[in-house]
Amino acid sequence: MRRHITNLSRIITQNSCTKALPLTRYLSTQEAIDRRYHLFTLEKKRQIENVGRIEKIEVQYKGVPNDCTLVMNKEISTPYDCARHLSEWHMESTALALVDGTVYWDMHRPLTENCTLEFQNFTVAEPHQVNKAFWRTCSFMLGACATVAFKDTVPVKLHSFPGPDIRSGSFIYDIDLPSLPDWTPSRQELVTLTAEYLKLTRENHPLERLEVSEDLALEMFVDNEHKTRQIPSIARNNGKVTLYRAGKHVDISKGPMISTTGQIGRLSLASVHKVNGSQDTDVKQLYRFQGVALPTGVMMNHFAFSILVDRARKLNNARSPIKASEETESIAAQA
Repeated sequence: MRRHITNLSRIITQNSCTKALPLTRYLSTQEAIDRRYHLFTLEKKRQIENVGRIEKIEVQYKGVPNDCTLVMNKEISTPYDCARHLSEWHMESTALALVDGTVYWDMHRPLTENCTLEFQNFTVAEPHQVNKAFWRTCSFMLGACATVAFKDTVPVKLHSFPGPDIRSGSFIYDIDLPSLPDWTPSRQELVTLTAEYLKLTRENHPLERLEVSEDLALEMFVDNEHKTRQIPSIARNNGKVTLYRAGKHVDISKGPMISTTGQIGRLSLASVHKVNGSQDTDVKQLYRFQGVALPTGVMMNHFAFSILVDRARKLNNARSPIKASEETESIAAQA
């Protein structure tokens, strides 16, 4: 990254009497990743500490092996913690939680009140919401893959990804590579990107959700002008921005997402297409990274999966985020 940034300590030491001085250098891509990760960790710790006196809630679990009542900690315990009380199978197979029969809830998001709880895996009778969460997570991890796959001399500026549309045939992420204006990835480069993606998923990181203030979100993404343009629109309703973290990768998304990256199984990064903007937009060109994946445990023969990959190679016709500013805001909010 080559944008001038403010000192990390402006947020970390905001309650200190020592004034933070501006940095006089630029962050590398890896430094920007580490910085966001550190700020996310500090804010999560602060929010947990602000819970104060621990209160108990009753969670009415419905499902196999039998219905039961779990006594958990309000604003601390998560559906994943509830799964720990049941079995290892529940922990590994559950992708989403269904709270009070209507609200789809992240497995690692703390529960806030008495509720009923059901677990959703990839074989439920109505898999639409689980599939959307899976597709959304795949796009999120595609951004993570792109940020670590290129050399540090190649700036990678994540732009946005649209809401999941399984019918499109591919999950996508639109990315700005300003130093590569005419890049056409070779087949070997796509294979390498796929291998890097697989490496990240096999680390089996939980998808952690955190709501932060607009100011903190702007501070976390100060190195990325695309994100800083989108954040005020996202925070317009309640002043909050929802972030997700997997390993060291932090990005913006409304969620929900699946439980862990290890639930992403067979995959292929199928293609990268240029997406051109109009003369009136600040960003003239993005690269649309496209892939296809199956959940862990879902088996498919090589020929059938190759058909999915061939379809995923075609340009995904989801709206371009750089056609007009209002579309950019809408896409960022939907993701």
